[in-house]
Amino acid sequence: MIDIKLIRENRDLVKENIKKKFQDEKLPLVDEVFELDKKVREVQVKADTLKAEKNKLSGEIGKLMQQGLKDEAEEVKKKVANSNEEIKKLEEEQQKLSNEIKDKMMVIPQIIDESVPIGKDDTENVEVQRFGEPVVPSYEIPYHADIIERVNGMDKDAAGRTSGQGFYYLLGDIARLHEAMIAYARDYMIDHGFTYAIPPFMIHSDVVTGVMSFPEMEAMMYKIEGEDLYLIGTSEHSMIGKFKDQIIKREELPISMTSYSPCFRKEGGSHGLEERGLYRVHQFEKQEMIVICEPEESMEWYEKMWKLTVEIFRNFDIPVRQLECCSGDLADLKVKSCDIEAWSPRQKKYFEVGSCSTLGDAQARRLGIRAKGENGTYYLHTLNNTVVATPRGLIALIENNYQEDGSIKIPKALQPYMGGKTQIVPKK
Repeated sequence: MIDIKLIRENRDLVKENIKKKFQDEKLPLVDEVFELDKKVREVQVKADTLKAEKNKLSGEIGKLMQQGLKDEAEEVKKKVANSNEEIKKLEEEQQKLSNEIKDKMMVIPQIIDESVPIGKDDTENVEVQRFGEPVVPSYEIPYHADIIERVNGMDKDAAGRTSGQGFYYLLGDIARLHEAMIAYARDYMIDHGFTYAIPPFMIHSDVVTGVMSFPEMEAMMYKIEGEDLYLIGTSEHSMIGKFKDQIIKREELPISMTSYSPCFRKEGGSHGLEERGLYRVHQFEKQEMIVICEPEESMEWYEKMWKLTVEIFRNFDIPVRQLECCSGDLADLKVKSCDIEAWSPRQKKYFEVGSCSTLGDAQARRLGIRAKGENGTYYLHTLNNTVVATPRGLIALIENNYQEDGSIKIPKALQPYMGGKTQIVPKK
């Protein structure tokens, strides 16, 4: 949610930003908010004037009573009562107008950074740089589900019986490799100064609407029936929510945390679910990172954060690239975002394994996350980034470490988490 001062003082900037995001249907909202805001302030002036008059009249009552002018005092009391009634009506009107403004402001997108490339959708995202040489071996790389099944590492049929499509059992060394990636990512982030956390896996609706837009929520979140609780789609939601309505001491900034959680997503619509594979599923696990910092430090943190993900995947012997998200691919709360994509030697192309975003003060403004400075309180900036999400990260690791004899080489970084094992071999 943007600062309403931008609409008061620079409507053209807000409209131009909406156009850059190819959301022209939202342009009328800017003028609507501008007019509603004018009405709110007019009502506020009327209410303040009435309150001042009421206070003056209230002071006269005592004087009139002291002078024995009881009838006159009663007349003034009636005026005070009428003022109270009028003030109440004005306050109700003001609240109604303010709610209208908030509903519209929640839909107006955050001002994107000047460096964001302009484009309509993810097909116009821009490759920035590559890390590691993408290799296509001379031998065939089977589909990841086939590789995993040959080492008895997965059972989707059983998961279909217990839970339905979009779920899976990971077994044996594959399950262990999956957890090794998460554990390595956790320790890597701790070694880089991030505080480790395991957050709640369910959150209230006011936290959900504080961290994401309503369309995102509808597309992603599972709601607990009969309760004001949602299953998280990423631990960023509950980690940012941890600081809701808090005034953080400046000496405690920046706050950098890394969190583990299972994640739950509907994953419906055009993408669908994979019957055999693990690329798009309802449930997965993730190591996340979040930062809350001073506004002037957010871009510096943004650069640090995505590079940490690159380093981890390179330690898994996986080539990756950074893809800058264009304006039309940015969620409404994001100022700037990039995807980290891993190389798929089977498909001979890259696929997304993580995303890094700075949201400016959008989440902080919705959730009331502030710090106190010399000139009063101000909103902080929030950032989030995927450290490792499995099983997508697992797919990338398996494909890039698949050997001609059907075995999977375990990267050196993960061998200590696998009991010293150096490879996973097919079962005869």
